[in-house]
Amino acid sequence: MWENLTIGGFAKAVGVNVETIRFYQRKGLLPEPAKPYGSVRRYGGADVVRLKFVKSAQRLGFSLNEIADLLRLDDGAHCEEAGGLAEQKLKDVREKIADLVRIEAALSELVFACHSRQGNVSCPLIASLQDRASLTENRRASPWL
Repeated sequence: MWENLTIGGFAKAVGVNVETIRFYQRKGLLPEPAKPYGSVRRYGGADVVRLKFVKSAQRLGFSLNEIADLLRLDDGAHCEEAGGLAEQKLKDVREKIADLVRIEAALSELVFACHSRQGNVSCPLIASLQDRASLTENRRASPWL
């Protein structure tokens, strides 16, 4: 089914563009098949499976470097190492979720303040961002803040 594909057919089979394939080849995530004299490179089922693996891992949040590590563990005998990589990724995701919850709470307060302001007071969102920017600048200027 997926044998003897040109790079265009390979890209279409996986749902990516040709430049994505070339990029992954430069990164070492996909092998570049030999080019027979006077012909074009051909891709097969193993290439399709490998690229689908890369795309699946990306959807789970793995970086290209992490995916390269997973691909090195591809023989199935390194489940503990792969599990360790997955545990680290899960920890990272949970930290990002906690950060997003904090951001959501801060933005929620600012949006509420914006909607409840009255009169000619300055915008609470702009004022808050300016205050934070000043604080950051002061910290850079003085090691004591």
